[in-house]
Amino acid sequence: MTDDGYRHHLLCWQEENMAIKRAGCILGISFIMLVVGCASGISQQSRSKVTYTETFSALQKTPDVYKGEVIMFGGRIIETKASPPLPELIVLQLALGSSGQPVDPDQSEGRFIVRSKQLLDPAVYQKDMLLTVVGTLKGSKVESIGGFEYTYPLVELIEIKLWPKGMQTRPMIHFGIGVGTSF
Repeated sequence: MTDDGYRHHLLCWQEENMAIKRAGCILGISFIMLVVGCASGISQQSRSKVTYTETFSALQKTPDVYKGEVIMFGGRIIETKASPPLPELIVLQLALGSSGQPVDPDQSEGRFIVRSKQLLDPAVYQKDMLLTVVGTLKGSKVESIGGFEYTYPLVELIEIKLWPKGMQTRPMIHFGIGVGTSF
């Protein structure tokens, strides 16, 4: 093989190697974007609509005062009602973490109802599933819980995120090197 042939062969090999590296980078970046997209919660578009910034307990006391506000709350589904006039989810409110996911299943300030103009299928929106919702506060609804009258804030759904079963619901803190403890 002549020097020119060798150089040509070497250049072709280098170009192929660079193309493979570029393809690997593109695949890697695409994979990361897919994973981040699947793990994300409520869209930025819906988050930007949120106007209510007070606590859930403040809303719970006088929900009709905040009628028309857009909220973002999370919690655990207690019950799904798929019957007319509008499907409803009864949700036990839980605090949200920075990702918008409910974080502490033992701390709740009350319950709220989510209504939707579309079907909320009980097979999908199952009891004990965690969710995050953005919606417009439509006032309140009074129902009985164990013989007591309870005032639920009533939310008309804009966007909903169901969190997969088994996702961590508490912030995890790890100590130690190698073997540690978490709580």
